[in-house]
Amino acid sequence: MPAMNWPYELPYEVRLGWRYTRAGRAGRRNGFISFISGVSMLGIALGVAALIIVLSVMNGFQKEVRDRMLSVIAHIELFESGGQALPDWRVLAAQAREHPQVRAAAPFVAAQALIARGEDMRGVMLRGIEPAEEARVTPLAAQLENGVLARLTPGSWGVVLGSQLARSLGVEAGDTITLVTPSGQTTPAGVVPRLKQVTVVGTFSAGHYEYDSGLALMHLEDAARLFRTGGPVGVQLRLADQQAAREVGHQLAERLGPGVLVRDWTRTNAAWYDAVQIEKRMMGIILTLIVAVAAFNLVSTLVMTVTDKQADIAILRTIGASPRSVMAVFMVQGAASGVIGTLGGLALGLGVALNIDVIVPALERLLNTSFLPSSIYVISHMPSDPQADDIVPIGLISLLLAFLATLYPSWRASRVNPAEALRYE
Repeated sequence: MPAMNWPYELPYEVRLGWRYTRAGRAGRRNGFISFISGVSMLGIALGVAALIIVLSVMNGFQKEVRDRMLSVIAHIELFESGGQALPDWRVLAAQAREHPQVRAAAPFVAAQALIARGEDMRGVMLRGIEPAEEARVTPLAAQLENGVLARLTPGSWGVVLGSQLARSLGVEAGDTITLVTPSGQTTPAGVVPRLKQVTVVGTFSAGHYEYDSGLALMHLEDAARLFRTGGPVGVQLRLADQQAAREVGHQLAERLGPGVLVRDWTRTNAAWYDAVQIEKRMMGIILTLIVAVAAFNLVSTLVMTVTDKQADIAILRTIGASPRSVMAVFMVQGAASGVIGTLGGLALGLGVALNIDVIVPALERLLNTSFLPSSIYVISHMPSDPQADDIVPIGLISLLLAFLATLYPSWRASRVNPAEALRYE
């Protein structure tokens, strides 16, 4: 149809498909079809927005928990393969620092122990540290270096407890507690556990319940004497990029050889890390199905449009339009609805995700409630972290599903027989 392809204008298939998208004011039937088309676009927009908001909130929670966890532990830990004390931890640390990602290193001793206070007893992870070196590796130690950690001196037998652990035992700075080590002394009467009276010199709060309720810090020399290791048993490393810990760990394992065991934070906390990844993946799949349902509502909209426009299709065919051109008209109509719905959903989702710190408190004041009570949850605010790695695939998947939804109705329109369509006109 050369006469309709005017210069500097869009092809007539595009113009006609866009006209059908906006049609619906002339009659009751067309108005109903236009209403269904609008509902389809709204469904796509809400589905895309819900997917962006939920994944952004999940990213926010993951980031908050991860940052609090990594404020206490190092990104990578190095051990001797035999589990023995390191002859010189500085040599191993120097070898590790040759990797461009490694920023700092510190020695440590870590072992399970029991803490007793009267009739109360708690299992803890006791970590022996060098306060000055530890401050270069963990943010929590850097915050406490000139505070409670300064009270950890060799031979003082002081200990710093997590805030929840101290509260459960009912102790505070200056109180004495008893440490019970897992390896005891062999006597004629049997194996007797080793006990040591230590003084609580302070507490810390990392904002992560696992560490606040189950971690105790002691000076490295005291911990080595208590557990009879003869020195540090490992080296902690801090990286420039915490997300690269697994990859850097593999590279260090190859560089340092089989005599050194390398363990990164994703393996130290494998249960949490894997659970978060699986949960996010499954939530993405479930919410993508919502977008799919909304996108495939376009099928019913286009089928109704094809049925209503059969006379128009027949006229187009009689004046020379090819079946491919007719198919393109209705594909443009469906794709336009998909693009409008996707763009609207992206705008709505990003608008909510970027302002959730304002929206959620406003809703809490309006409803006189608290979505995240500080007495129950560690995080008392709703975090959000929109990431391009999530948003771009969401937009592409929505557009792809909308395009797929147009194929069958458009093909059906291209198969309309002009003679049959105009018989009763």
